[in-house]
Amino acid sequence: MKQTILIIDDEMDIRKMLRYNLENSDYSVLEAENGIEGIEIAQRSKPDLILLDVMMPGIDGIEVCERIKNIPELSNVVVCILSARGEDYSQLAGFEAGADDYITKPIKPKLLVSKINAILRRTSPKTDESEFESLPQDANIQIDFDQYLVIKDGKEIVLPRKEFELLALLMSKQGRVFKRTEIMNRVWGTDVIVGDRTIDVHIRKLRKKIGDDHIQTIKGVGYKFIY
Repeated sequence: MKQTILIIDDEMDIRKMLRYNLENSDYSVLEAENGIEGIEIAQRSKPDLILLDVMMPGIDGIEVCERIKNIPELSNVVVCILSARGEDYSQLAGFEAGADDYITKPIKPKLLVSKINAILRRTSPKTDESEFESLPQDANIQIDFDQYLVIKDGKEIVLPRKEFELLALLMSKQGRVFKRTEIMNRVWGTDVIVGDRTIDVHIRKLRKKIGDDHIQTIKGVGYKFIY
């Protein structure tokens, strides 16, 4: 079955160019000309990946990304921001909003398709049940890989993909310190450049959702999970 990509961009020529190259690479393509329409189409179609422009009328791409990631049935859809703005602060805003990748325009079509292929290859969870050491049976936080859920004190918590993968990695070996470079490589992949602040933002969001006492900062090194 073909994988589906949703393009959300207000420029028709950009959508047309992207559609042509993606369909030639055997993807199924949907289009939206603004953020509201894009969110509605995403909820109906649940695409495998969303290519999202930043500068759009109405609500911009950063807000669209945040809204998508806050919809439970869309929280694990891969969102790739495609923007002419390449500044560090703009990329950081994209990652803070939950984007899985950030591609700067202009970009050659073949390179874009290659990057999309790589993004989709790495979007399966980096950590699964087989990697877990024996965890306490009465632990108040559990990972459900089948439903992509975290269960804390019997309550289900739906996390965006990167937060889920980060928590799963930290929980895979209780008490082990995961260095920042390992976190970057295993959660974001070696072909994506993210800074320490991006990791810190995701850690901060996790602490708000599961409590401050489970993720410990090892200054200058990384993080570890404790029960």
